[in-house]
Amino acid sequence: MKFKYIIYVLLAVGLGGMIVYRINANADIGKSGKPANETTKTTVKGVVLKPRKFDDNISLSGTLEANEQIEIRSEVSGIVKSINFQEGSKVSEGQVLFKVDDVELQAQLSKAKTAQKLAAENERRAQLLLDKQAISQEEYDIASADFQSASAEASLISAQLSKTVVRAPFSGTIGLRSISVGTYVTPATPVAKLVNTNQLKITFSIPEKYASQIRKGSNLTFKTSDASRDYSATIYAIEPEVEIATRTLRMRAVADNLDGTLYPGAYANVVLPLQTVDDALLVPSEALIPVQNGKKIFVSENGKAKEIDVEIGSRTGSEVRVLTGLNVGDTVLTYGVMALKNGASVNVEIEEPNQNPAE
Repeated sequence: MKFKYIIYVLLAVGLGGMIVYRINANADIGKSGKPANETTKTTVKGVVLKPRKFDDNISLSGTLEANEQIEIRSEVSGIVKSINFQEGSKVSEGQVLFKVDDVELQAQLSKAKTAQKLAAENERRAQLLLDKQAISQEEYDIASADFQSASAEASLISAQLSKTVVRAPFSGTIGLRSISVGTYVTPATPVAKLVNTNQLKITFSIPEKYASQIRKGSNLTFKTSDASRDYSATIYAIEPEVEIATRTLRMRAVADNLDGTLYPGAYANVVLPLQTVDDALLVPSEALIPVQNGKKIFVSENGKAKEIDVEIGSRTGSEVRVLTGLNVGDTVLTYGVMALKNGASVNVEIEEPNQNPAE
């Protein structure tokens, strides 16, 4: 019986000791003033924002087009009598390109002129008889109408005859021909393409939000896939309305091509300058975190991560311009931000931002 009481006493003393230990441990945690889960800081990298010069450009896709381009065809049907150009050569405005056999038309013209001459003589005689009142006015009118009809027929054949000689409507480079001497051509037969490439047009479209910043006379640069240098061009025409389907505004620029290094139909990467900002705030692209309504960024404030919603503008290869939400001197967290939560303790390793001028 006495042994049982001793066991009970030992159990009570042990339980009391454990209670006292827990009370003391909780008191020590309370004195520290920090929860256990806040004692560990997350190490991240960051940059201090500084104002920088920024050339606000947009990159667009365009297509080169010839300043003037047509497909040469014959306006009359017939056998090709001669070809007076070399494929791929330069031709001048008014130069004869080819001729269509005109023997049949020459014969028709001779016949029409004979009929015209006879009608003219009949009209002259009718006038004399009318003056003597030997015929009626109606008979004279018929003779006069016959003469006018014969004259019109002769003029029509002369016009068709002139069309058997096909000339270049403007100076340029003529392409590969699809006919030979002896080919029967009609107005539907393509002969060759004539292209003026001394100047080229660049057609492209910009998003409608930039429409108010572009004017006729604005300059731009572009590069083709087969060229290593930049070319310059000037905007000369802008569509008067935005395309509803794409919400873009179509425009066209012109560039000199006197050295002939550019070809119509080629792809052009157009760089269109909008404005130059002397105090832009740029952040690394990896600092941006996509959210439902836009983008957010973490900054360090008093050793803690602070979440800020931002509005962004143009991008460069590695940086993004921030329009609202940040100020000069803010420490933007860049590396290790995806796992951060608002208010988390952070240890920031400051990096130097890229000092190259942004474009």
